[in-house]
Amino acid sequence: MSGLVGRNLLAGAEPEVAADAGYTAPPPRMGFFTDTSVCIGCKACEVACKEWNSVPEDGLEFTGMSYDNTQQLGADTWRHVAFIEQSKPIGQAEPGTDHGGSPGAASDGGGTDMRWLMASDVCKHCTHAACLDVCPTGSLFRTEFGTVVVQEDICNGCGYCVPACPYGVIDQRKEDGRVWKCTLCYDRIGGGLEPACAKACPTDSIQYGPLDELRERAALRVEQLHGIGVEDARLYGHDPDDGVGGDGAFFLLLDEPEVYGLPPDPVVTTRDMPSMWRHAGVAAAAMLGGLAAVFAAHGREGGAR
Repeated sequence: MSGLVGRNLLAGAEPEVAADAGYTAPPPRMGFFTDTSVCIGCKACEVACKEWNSVPEDGLEFTGMSYDNTQQLGADTWRHVAFIEQSKPIGQAEPGTDHGGSPGAASDGGGTDMRWLMASDVCKHCTHAACLDVCPTGSLFRTEFGTVVVQEDICNGCGYCVPACPYGVIDQRKEDGRVWKCTLCYDRIGGGLEPACAKACPTDSIQYGPLDELRERAALRVEQLHGIGVEDARLYGHDPDDGVGGDGAFFLLLDEPEVYGLPPDPVVTTRDMPSMWRHAGVAAAAMLGGLAAVFAAHGREGGAR
C-alpha cells in the first residue's frame, strides 16, 4: 500500500488493482478477451447472460440495423452483439481459398465486395472505473478478481455513474431507476466457473481467464492474423497505459473502434478530480482571504471615527 502514496489513484497504470482496493493476497485479475474475427453473430452470449442473470427481455423489435435488435448495451442488455455491414473487400484471409462462389464475390474471384463484422460488446471493467469513483452509496465495488460489480440492493438510483462511464455502458432501468450492468458473473467465477457468455460461445470468440495470459494470447492472435493478410487486425483496451489504465474486458477488432461504436481514446472521467479539488481549494482560500481583508479594512475605518 506504500506505493499508493504520492500518486494519482484515479489514472495511470495500476498493476495490482485488487490489492490497491484493499484485498490481501488476491487471486489473479480475471477478464475477457473478445476475438471479433471469429464471432459468428449467433447471440448465444446474449441469451446465456440473460438466462443466468435473470435479465429482462429487450430488443423484441425491428430496428433496421441488420440483425442487431438491441443496438447498444443497457440495463437490460449486458451483452450486445453488433452487426456491421461494410462495402469493403474481405480479401483472401486464408491463402489459396477461392471466394469466387461466395455472395458478393468480386469479378476477379479473389475476394468479395462486402464484409460483415460482428462483435459481442460488454462492460469493460476498467482499471480506473469512474462509475465506482462517483458512487455515493458504495453500491459499485471492486471485487477480489479486479472486476467492478453493482449491488442493486444498495443502489439509490442517483444516476451519477451513468455519465461517468467513458464507454456509455451503465444504464438505469425505467421501472425503478437503479443501474445494472455486467458483473462478469461474479457468482460463477467465485465458484471456479466460467462466466455464462464465455461458456456458451461456440467459437471461443469470448475467452475468459487471467488478464495477463489473455493479453499474451491476444498479441499472438494479432500476429497470426497479420501473417495471413488481415492487416486491419488490432487490439483495443489491452494497454495498461491508456486513458483508463487498461480494460478488464478487451477486444481484437478488424477496423477502427468507431466502426464498432467504441470511443477511439477513452479517458477515465474522474482523472482530473484531484487537481480540480486543489484548484477549488486555492480559489476558496483566495475568496476567504479577500473577505478577511475587506472586513479588516472596514474595521479600521470604523475605529478611526
